[in-house]
Amino acid sequence: MTAQQELRLLPWSGPEGKPCYLSTGDSSGYMSRLADNIEAVQLGTAFELLEEASDTLDNQDAGPADLRRLAKELTGALRDVLRVATSRGDLLAVSNPHRP
Repeated sequence: MTAQQELRLLPWSGPEGKPCYLSTGDSSGYMSRLADNIEAVQLGTAFELLEEASDTLDNQDAGPADLRRLAKELTGALRDVLRVATSRGDLLAVSNPHRP
């Protein structure tokens, strides 16, 4: 079995919302490239949503339903970004284990 620190946290959840991991040393393999592409989409979506949030908060006509929808979308984007950050931090720790 591969050590936990050698596993890559994937940018999607498995059944029941549990984390999914990839065990491979091939960063150019199909699943690694798929995960990279999904992470890029998730980060792009978060960036766009941040701009939308600024516009919505500046809009005096935005009502409670608009703010509730925005909060829900921001929560999902933040969850995705945290997963990407965790995954990339884990990959950095594995690639440079002597780094404090």
